[in-house]
Amino acid sequence: MFSNSYIFKYASILVILVAILLSGAAILLQPAQDKNVKVEKIQDILKSANIPSTPENAMELYAKYIISEVVIDSKGEEVAVYSNGKFIKGDKRAFDINLKSELKIQQELALGKSTVQPFFPLYVCLKKQDTIYIIPLSGTGLWGPVWGNIALKSDFNTVEGVTFGHKGETPGLGAEIAALPFQTQFAGKQIFDDKGDFTSIKVIKGGVANSNIDPVHGVDAISGGTITSKGVSSMIESNLSNYITYIKNRKQ
Repeated sequence: MFSNSYIFKYASILVILVAILLSGAAILLQPAQDKNVKVEKIQDILKSANIPSTPENAMELYAKYIISEVVIDSKGEEVAVYSNGKFIKGDKRAFDINLKSELKIQQELALGKSTVQPFFPLYVCLKKQDTIYIIPLSGTGLWGPVWGNIALKSDFNTVEGVTFGHKGETPGLGAEIAALPFQTQFAGKQIFDDKGDFTSIKVIKGGVANSNIDPVHGVDAISGGTITSKGVSSMIESNLSNYITYIKNRKQ
């Protein structure tokens, strides 16, 4: 019969060995995991511009269609431009920016808790001679983070397409933001009114037809997913507002 000390030592050694094996496996798998995350991000960017891709050809298509990555500051000025594998201006790649972190920096700046300035990513896509501007989005749903991309046509106003994702929204309800029936509503919608004022695109509970919202500035909310729908609506408006000065300067 084994003593308690023997059992304790044996169990400790097993725990240490398992920990070492798991750590080693995590280190070995990290490059593959990082690549998968990168490819998924690329696919979402392309999808918002209605460019279908697979994990196998996503990086090739990204290099073909995304002609530049632009980083802008809170004043709407370009601080970095990355194109054809090199920096044209500055030293920040839009692709490497963690939007969620930048929005937190923006919040802390507004509260006077920091003096660090946020930066915002923008992707310029050329598809069949049409220029499309892709803006990443980050927000909060009912149970956690929601995110996505919104692609604007060359007029910086009309939506080419969108993508949305989530971490833990309710299946069949809020999770439907990631489904095509919800996302396809956004195509052709506009973020500015006839006077040139920013209106964003509202996600309307009960449907646009039953509201006083101009249909070109609204889409129908998900039935039973009211809070998630509001989160998407708020995300679009708050994120796009960071690009309005830049957009107006470009239009001029």
